[in-house]
Amino acid sequence: MSKMKQGYQRLRLILGDQLNASHSWFQEKSSDTLYLIVELHQEATYTKHHIQKVCAFFAAMEAFARALKSADHQVHYMTLDDTQKYKDLPDLLSTLIKEYQITCFEYQLPDEFRLREQLAEFSSTLSIESHYCESEHFYLSDKELPKHFKQGKKHRLESFYRKLRCQFNVLMDNDTPMGGQWNYDTANRNKLKKSDLAEVPTPLMFSNDVTEILQRIEKHNIPTIGTASSSLLWPITRVQANELLRFFCLTCLPRFGQFQDAMTEKLKQMGEEQGWSLYHSRLSFALNCKILSPKHVVNTAIHYYFESKGKINLAQIEGFVRQILGWREFVRGIYWANMPDYANANYLEASRTLPKWFWSGETKMNCLHHAIKQSLDFSYAHHIQRLMVTGNFCLVAGISPSKVDDWYLGIYIDAIEWVEMPNTRGMSQFADGGIVGSKAYAASGNYIKKMSDYCTGCHYNVSKIEGDDACPFNSMYWHFMDRHQNDFVKNPRTSMVYSNWQKKTSEQQRSILSQAQYYLDNLNSL
Repeated sequence: MSKMKQGYQRLRLILGDQLNASHSWFQEKSSDTLYLIVELHQEATYTKHHIQKVCAFFAAMEAFARALKSADHQVHYMTLDDTQKYKDLPDLLSTLIKEYQITCFEYQLPDEFRLREQLAEFSSTLSIESHYCESEHFYLSDKELPKHFKQGKKHRLESFYRKLRCQFNVLMDNDTPMGGQWNYDTANRNKLKKSDLAEVPTPLMFSNDVTEILQRIEKHNIPTIGTASSSLLWPITRVQANELLRFFCLTCLPRFGQFQDAMTEKLKQMGEEQGWSLYHSRLSFALNCKILSPKHVVNTAIHYYFESKGKINLAQIEGFVRQILGWREFVRGIYWANMPDYANANYLEASRTLPKWFWSGETKMNCLHHAIKQSLDFSYAHHIQRLMVTGNFCLVAGISPSKVDDWYLGIYIDAIEWVEMPNTRGMSQFADGGIVGSKAYAASGNYIKKMSDYCTGCHYNVSKIEGDDACPFNSMYWHFMDRHQNDFVKNPRTSMVYSNWQKKTSEQQRSILSQAQYYLDNLNSL
């Protein structure tokens, strides 16, 4: 991006998820300060990422470097070609500090444990001055997190969410929630009917040329999953991200909450290949690499709510605010309170490996085929597809949470460990024993039938528990609940399930468990 010169006093490292143009670092301009942004082999290969994810991060990093340079900052951008000779990030930094006689090294606290540890250890070995600061991105600072989260303690979103609503005066009338109700989740669980499909908007997509990035990925043999073209649809600049935010507020937010849990494949059958994101914002990549701040996104959406003159109702805006001010801040707190032990949590002792079709989508289970194929095509699936389709399957099948973590971390464009791990290992797989969720989110095929049209035309019959064409979710659900009876029988949210299970005869139970065991022994053939 710019040729480095001798004489810089300060080296400031910007990681790929620290593209925050509003950071206080950039309020001053100094010819003695060099900003370093690098494509690292260690970051491209610590898990097998979706190829669109690698492209999006590299393209956003390059765009941010250009923007800083245009604002008269000194910037050095290094591609995979430039960094291939270095063993890792500390090796690269050590070389540059020595070569260019840097006297002060600075960095923003990484939001992933492994990187924070790596940079802390590196800084401790330096003979020069070294400083770190916060990323200035989240509602809560790093220092505030211990006030809300304790290691190993079970936390619940609702109380945390209410505290933050009050603290930051979001959708509040003095000390009470706007409309007199904190949470409109029960109004946000509608299934898309056939008559609703024509109203689903075609998502706004961009055409960012990533030809050179794809060539570098291939040249350096970076292992990836999924598909990509030379035209990347994701926003990689602040201008594009704000354009997507405006599109969401005008086009999607009026019905976002109403259908935020809905799933459909009918749009594809109707020829609407681009209806894959329904009413969701798809802002998570821009948020998670800090192109946009959560406060800006929430404040903008609330502004459109007030300006909509009733077109956007309170349930829609509250559902969106809850995802960002509530859930996003919540899982971050869970992550930092419980790492590094959280990365090894396996409360249910799950140990199976992922079926091979998780990398192809080639399964006879239509719900999983659609959710996985969409993920491979777009590096995207919305939260219910992740929780109640792929996540639900992994939970009832007893897949190792480490395997599940790795898959989710790699395949989704917005997946950074601090947000992915509590969602996957905690909320989805109950591997943390209830630190995140008050129940295991296991469900039979009936839930998927209720919230989607996936069951129509599926090879398996969602109404059957037993038989060659019985929906695998049904018997596997009962197998999961039976084998974990000691864990959940006293949970008030699942006690009714066990009452229903005990009403079945011993022969019925044995037959259902036998059906499930057959499926569990033959996961690759489902």
